[in-house]
Amino acid sequence: MADRITAGRLTDALVAVLAGVAATAGSFALAGWSRDAFVVAPVDARIVAATPGPIVAFAIEEFGSAGHILHIALSLAVVVGGLGLAAAAALAVSRRVGGPPLALALAGLFVFAGLYLPTGALQPAILGTLSAMVVVGVYVAALDPRLRADTDEYMPDDAARRQTLGLALGTVAYAGVGAALGSNVESVDPTEPLDSAQRQAAEDRMSDADALSFDSENLGGMVTPNADFYETDIATFDPDVEPATWELQVTGSVEEEVSMDYYDLTGMEPEHRFVTLRCVGEDLNGRKLDTALWTGVPIAAFLDRAGPSPDCGCVKVYAADDYYQVFPLEVMETAFLAYGMNGQRLPASHGKPARLLVPGHWGEINIKWVTEIELIDEQQQGYWEERGWHGTGPVNTVAKLYDEGITVRDDGTVELVGHAYAGLRGIDRVEVSTDGGDSWNDAELSEPLPDEDVWRMYRYEFQGGGEHELVVRATDGTGALQPEEQASPYPNGASGWVSKTIDI
Repeated sequence: MADRITAGRLTDALVAVLAGVAATAGSFALAGWSRDAFVVAPVDARIVAATPGPIVAFAIEEFGSAGHILHIALSLAVVVGGLGLAAAAALAVSRRVGGPPLALALAGLFVFAGLYLPTGALQPAILGTLSAMVVVGVYVAALDPRLRADTDEYMPDDAARRQTLGLALGTVAYAGVGAALGSNVESVDPTEPLDSAQRQAAEDRMSDADALSFDSENLGGMVTPNADFYETDIATFDPDVEPATWELQVTGSVEEEVSMDYYDLTGMEPEHRFVTLRCVGEDLNGRKLDTALWTGVPIAAFLDRAGPSPDCGCVKVYAADDYYQVFPLEVMETAFLAYGMNGQRLPASHGKPARLLVPGHWGEINIKWVTEIELIDEQQQGYWEERGWHGTGPVNTVAKLYDEGITVRDDGTVELVGHAYAGLRGIDRVEVSTDGGDSWNDAELSEPLPDEDVWRMYRYEFQGGGEHELVVRATDGTGALQPEEQASPYPNGASGWVSKTIDI
């Protein structure tokens, strides 16, 4: 008797988990990766905010971009577990007072509350609730005689295993369908071009940049396409901010608080600037270094309208995804508020409707989805500084050497093509060694783009044959050679010479 009761309780627990899986899959099927509608999104945001800085640093160093997978997996587990507990509570209550009808009713009520209250999204909550109720309904109607009769007896083990396995497989299949449907949900607006005059001006400048690029079979040129530009955010779920409702406010220690909407922004005289961004958390030869042509307006004139007068000369900028950063006020004199990227309206994943670009600083400073600029009287730390990372300040010099930039021709000639970047200091020289650093030769540099905060391309050819230890290093525009010693990303960004061994 005791064994059968224990088996029944274990099966209850399994069914509760399956109900949680089904409810989460139902929510995702309609909401997709929406920050506002998918039930996992608010949980993920809270986990990201609550994770201690040392753990964040460890995850970034050890797992890189895969760190996002870890916290989204944890968030999924929390949601599935929480919704499963709701189903388990419904089963436990119905054991004592009401039987199958009450089990279904309570499961629906509890699961719906768990889905709807965090998001306020009705349709995903309804589908998720119905999904969980199907799982619970099948269980209480077909698999669990305790809810259909006044008995503590449980089904024979073999029958219980077969039927419970069938329910589990059905739930997993449904979750797969929900994942497929949710992945196809359009969570952002389609890409939209800038108006004709702005688009033409951007395309002309990008054509000029393409003419400066060194040809390479697999490596990109001077401008990175929007779809290939790296993305790094504090959470998995990007905010979906509509331009029609967006507003940027300047608050705090100012003579007059001012605001600007999207039409004010796009109605100002635009500028088109090439700006390179590099992620402070990338590995030395990582892939989070890209350049785009950004369309927008300088932010200094907008700040001047507010009459800033903070005692400490500090600015705190907020974003719609709860990110924030603190700058010295003078940094904002060269900052740029962008609403276009490579001739298109800014994609949602890159900060639609508007993002901040601060020349010469790490990518983390260039805040997406900007909503407020506050002039503050006391020095504060930004989001990543609170977690132990480097804040505002110049990027480290780097010359990259990717496999895609190495070409071996039929005649044995090896061509190396790559990018080098040093922020506002610019790149003055790139050297290549094919013998592990014993000897060095100058690489050919592309002509520089007309803006300051941009990378340059380099090209170098040599006769191959056998094994070569390739090393690249750059000298910035001030004459400073890129440091040789390699340092990990935390806390000040990766540095060092990039090396790679090839066998021709």
